[in-house]
Amino acid sequence: MSQRPTRLTKLYRQNIQSARRKGVRLSPSDTTSLRELTTRLKLSVAAGELIFLEGGWYVTHTGLLRIALRRRCAGIDVRLVGSLSDAHNMRWVAKATVYRSLTCKGFAGYGDADPYNVSPIVRGAEMRVAETRAVNRALRKAYGIGICSVEELGSFSGPLPPAAGPKKPVRLAEVTIGNGHHPLRDSLCLLIRQHRLDAALVKAYAADYCDVAELRQATREQVATFIKHLAEYAQSDREGLLCQLNSYAPKPVTAAAVTTPNDSSQPEQEKARGAA
Repeated sequence: MSQRPTRLTKLYRQNIQSARRKGVRLSPSDTTSLRELTTRLKLSVAAGELIFLEGGWYVTHTGLLRIALRRRCAGIDVRLVGSLSDAHNMRWVAKATVYRSLTCKGFAGYGDADPYNVSPIVRGAEMRVAETRAVNRALRKAYGIGICSVEELGSFSGPLPPAAGPKKPVRLAEVTIGNGHHPLRDSLCLLIRQHRLDAALVKAYAADYCDVAELRQATREQVATFIKHLAEYAQSDREGLLCQLNSYAPKPVTAAAVTTPNDSSQPEQEKARGAA
């Protein structure tokens, strides 16, 4: 007599089917991880509680709230940290405290958000993103959830927006840190901040990559292609990228380089005068 599948077994099969319907190709290790997460957290891929992104499984805010509800969370307190927030620059830091029971002292977690570490889709809602990230971290601490939540990924900003209209040169202000809110500029700033790169060297590298004398002469398509190249380069070989950028650093000026032609020819002139 065959054994009837348990509820967790059914959920695991549903998760596998849901992932495949979304076009996710799972390796044996990925399916093993999904089985463990399904057994331990009892979350659903179809319901958006688990998501597979860049080769790994992540829990979502929805999934964390489902766990808190299932385990009878007593409450969540969220407050902005004024001393660390900067409203003028749209940078917000929130602190969340999760109480597992009425007698629990609380599990605290912090979350930050600014225009450089949020997706362009939620640009302008940095305060709410900071709140969500703080709640997620506190919930993961309270219930011992080791995998990261997708909302905490500051580097996840989605694909670059497509260029609209005819080709035209990109102004330097559009790719220089601190000026404007151009999508290409924001994406480039995000990469520079995420991988801790030198902005001046990246600018020089971009001009060389686009085969222009100055970056403002490049088209939008060229800049977008460079940003994609830079992201892939930094992800696969950051050390190699740093070496590449260092090749664009200004060469130090030596004492020999400062010497003028007149100085070097002065002894010869004196000899000529003596011979005369």
